[in-house]
Amino acid sequence: MKIVVSQEIKDVCPLFVGACVEASVRNSLFSSALWNEIGNFSQTFCLQHTTETLKEITPISATRSIYRLCGKDPSRYRPAAEALLRRVLQGKELYKVNTLVDLINLASMVHGYSIGGFDASRFVGDTLTLGIGRQGEPYEGIGRGIINIEGLPVYRDAEGGVGTPTSDHERTKLTLESTHLVVLINGYDGSRERVEANARHLQELLRRYCSSDGGTYFLYS
Repeated sequence: MKIVVSQEIKDVCPLFVGACVEASVRNSLFSSALWNEIGNFSQTFCLQHTTETLKEITPISATRSIYRLCGKDPSRYRPAAEALLRRVLQGKELYKVNTLVDLINLASMVHGYSIGGFDASRFVGDTLTLGIGRQGEPYEGIGRGIINIEGLPVYRDAEGGVGTPTSDHERTKLTLESTHLVVLINGYDGSRERVEANARHLQELLRRYCSSDGGTYFLYS
């Protein structure tokens, strides 16, 4: 995939750095070993944070700031990493979707970045462009129906929006039949080191749980 960061994103976040992980995978409905790992992480996280200190985690704080600069309320349209970790801190059960989605959620929680996971076979064209959602732009969030993405950072392929830090699009969601994975890590804090660590961790999880060699990744800005 080719990833383009638009000028409108660079204007509000000149330090933005992202990572694209691409891999061949074999998905499954459920992995008990993965959920043991998620459970262990959740227990440790709850000992270290509250719903107030959650907002101070650097990648989450940076994403919330970009939402405001783009014109969106991050408390109403929560970035995915924050929403997942808030559920953990509130003692609510995390959704079990499938192994690919579940391990992407784990990587997102561990590193604090909102991550988009996509079935690349459903992209239209070979380029994704990161811009800002426009008024009235059609967008169907996974399990959320039509959502208002005006003022949200959004990746678009040749057909339209496919991913925001709040919700990915129904059209390109990961299913049990998905074999060509693309994951986008959004580093609005500008930390190449942390974003790269997240990408490498994701590769490790793919090798462990999805019969994958981990694929390849590259950074973009």
